[in-house]
Amino acid sequence: MLKVYRSDNTTFWDLSLGNLTKNCWFNLINPTPEELHTVETATAVPQDILRAALDEEERSRIEVEDQYILVLTNLPIIRGETSYDTLPLGIIITGDYIITVCLEANVVLSEFHPNFYRTFNTAKRTRFLFQILYKTTIHYLKYLRQINRQTDQIELDLRKSMKNKEIIQLMELQRGLTYFNASLRTNGAVMEKLLRLRSTNQSRHLISMYEEDEDLLEDVIIENNQAIQMVDMYTNILSGMMDAFASIISNNLNMVMKFLASMTIILAVPTMLASFWGMNVPVPFTNHSFGFIFVIIIALGFTGVSAYTLWKKDMF
Repeated sequence: MLKVYRSDNTTFWDLSLGNLTKNCWFNLINPTPEELHTVETATAVPQDILRAALDEEERSRIEVEDQYILVLTNLPIIRGETSYDTLPLGIIITGDYIITVCLEANVVLSEFHPNFYRTFNTAKRTRFLFQILYKTTIHYLKYLRQINRQTDQIELDLRKSMKNKEIIQLMELQRGLTYFNASLRTNGAVMEKLLRLRSTNQSRHLISMYEEDEDLLEDVIIENNQAIQMVDMYTNILSGMMDAFASIISNNLNMVMKFLASMTIILAVPTMLASFWGMNVPVPFTNHSFGFIFVIIIALGFTGVSAYTLWKKDMF
């Protein structure tokens, strides 16, 4: 899908390929070869650069050329209830345009839509780039807090559960944190390199940083470092929980087995007495009119004594 937009903080334009203007934004989501060729023709950006973000295994990096700058970052995405992943996003800045390329529609770019056109200006390409990076980091923090809440809920469920479902959910969360950790660290390296570009002349015609832009980028770096610290902390917590709750599940199973063994002993007492009085030999109370009731009372008495003894030994 190819969409072309332009915003100047006062007006938002949804453009067509026939009326392209300077300072517009090309947004490519899982583009077709024809759409890639169209953007290549309009912006003079090589297709191999446009395709860089279409590789799911691509890591964050920067490529600086005379005609363009490629900033490749990784976005957080949700695959399922407790399944988290990351996805590459390519941001290409040229002298006249800004281009974003991603394999899937995502929550980060969806925040730059007509309803919020006053919050971004596609003509200020450097600030727009930093805003995308800032939104990316904010969503990392949001998902990390969500993972923390899910971990707390799973912890409560595991205290009374003997199933593997909660353990599998913890494993999915741990895998998501691993993806987040790798992506946040490479994203941080990209941001540090962007901050160093202000002191070079190689890309000033493409990225020009004002004081507000530098402040925004520094805020992004701070938030990214905070996310890295949160990932490290949650990863350690999850690792400890995985070991602890594996033991808890085993202990819960032992408690159930202990209860079942106690019930088996209690039921065995009246069964044994009934077996004795069911023999084809003379037994007490054979000719007594209340013999059956006496046997029941004796069985209940022995059963009560057995139950009391097991209860005192904490077998229930």
